[in-house]
Amino acid sequence: MRITRALQFGIGALAVAVVATGCGGGSSKTASEHAADGKLTIGIKYDQPGMGLRTKDGTFSGFDVDVAKYVAGKMGVSEDKITFKEAPTPQRETLIQNGQVDYVVGTYSITDQRKEKVDFGGPYYIAGQGLLVRSDNTSITGPESLTGGKKLCSVKGSTPAQNIQKKYAGDVQLQEYDTYALCVEALKSNAVDALTTDDIILAGFAAQNPGQLKLVGKPFTTEKYGIGVKKGDTESRGKINDAIEAMVNDGSWKAAIDKNFAGTGFEPAAPPQVDRY
Repeated sequence: MRITRALQFGIGALAVAVVATGCGGGSSKTASEHAADGKLTIGIKYDQPGMGLRTKDGTFSGFDVDVAKYVAGKMGVSEDKITFKEAPTPQRETLIQNGQVDYVVGTYSITDQRKEKVDFGGPYYIAGQGLLVRSDNTSITGPESLTGGKKLCSVKGSTPAQNIQKKYAGDVQLQEYDTYALCVEALKSNAVDALTTDDIILAGFAAQNPGQLKLVGKPFTTEKYGIGVKKGDTESRGKINDAIEAMVNDGSWKAAIDKNFAGTGFEPAAPPQVDRY
């Protein structure tokens, strides 16, 4: 009986070990090492028109997608060797840390708190926080007008809604959803009064819903978008920075902006300087 129990225990422990080893599907290789193998897995947003959007036919479009492809190309990886993986806001650090993606290009604001967990290449764009409302709304003109218990939507794990609550309208009711697309639907159905995030993201949603939604006010924060890589991966970060600078200098950066926001009336910020910290 003792032998049987020992065998059972041993088999059970082995099974647990196998399961634990197989969890996550991540890799210990760096982005540069995967690029040397001729392939990359890149985290992007799937639900942000103009930035990162998965279309009905399974292809991807947006400024972030164009940046991701350009950087990959400079690292020696062709578009057909890129695997795009959805990187929702609350999961970006985990995806990078676990090796499930090589880098993330997903409207990823560089903050001191995030830099404790991952490193950033860039910035490749500097956005400003804005507000999106229904086209017939005349009462909301900026963050100061979000008073009287108005309902404000943003996504879980992001900072814009808290910024407004702390700095402009303390009594605003925050509604946090998993994705911006859900916030947009809530806005269109009158479940919330406004959606806040970076102006370049909102411009994409306004363009996708002409006559229904509009941007109001002027940008009231500065958000530096970076490309997130594994903490301590200085080689990959350096290559990403080189690629961003090349994209700006050869005109590809502006071409990507024009392609994704032409006709929206959105005025993009000037190309930023890469931070070589």
